[in-house]
Amino acid sequence: MKEAVHIGRNPATQPDPQELLGAVALGDQEAFAGLYDIVAGPLLGVVRAVLRDPAQSEEVAQEVLVEVWRSAPRYRPERGSAVNWVLTMAHQRAVDRVRSVQAAAAREHRAALLDHAPEYDEVIEQVEARLEREQVRRCLRTLTEIQRQAVELAYYRGLTYRQVAEALAVPLGTVKTRLRDGLIRLRDCLGVSA
Repeated sequence: MKEAVHIGRNPATQPDPQELLGAVALGDQEAFAGLYDIVAGPLLGVVRAVLRDPAQSEEVAQEVLVEVWRSAPRYRPERGSAVNWVLTMAHQRAVDRVRSVQAAAAREHRAALLDHAPEYDEVIEQVEARLEREQVRRCLRTLTEIQRQAVELAYYRGLTYRQVAEALAVPLGTVKTRLRDGLIRLRDCLGVSA
């Protein structure tokens, strides 16, 4: 039969974490050092799995170890092993850190949005623009068909006078007259002063 090979300490000589935690609860610093040797590696692994950032992981692991020292008297063996108690504490603290970082990022994002808030009311601007567009449409309906066609081609499609004349198959002078007359009627309808 093959014997199990152990790297590091012999498990038979390794102190019981539960007993060590009981001694830590009484303020035994040596017991804490022994418990540290047992849980430090797994604790850092749990924290790093949640946080991913090595520096933050080490910081949270240190916070957890301080918390273990302070709260050791609250450990109840009937609720689980000492190692699981420490690792659960580590996981909770790491999750709390993630939530704290996310909340801070959300606060910064909201603050940035407030800093970049427009100095005008967008809703009012949109309503005014919509009303102006509707008024222009109403006024366009007051033009004759040939005036409206010339204005739409020149101002909505961006055609030159010559291109409008070609599109409508009329002389250039006629297009200019239609546009002038149409723009005068639009100006009067919109109430724009000359």
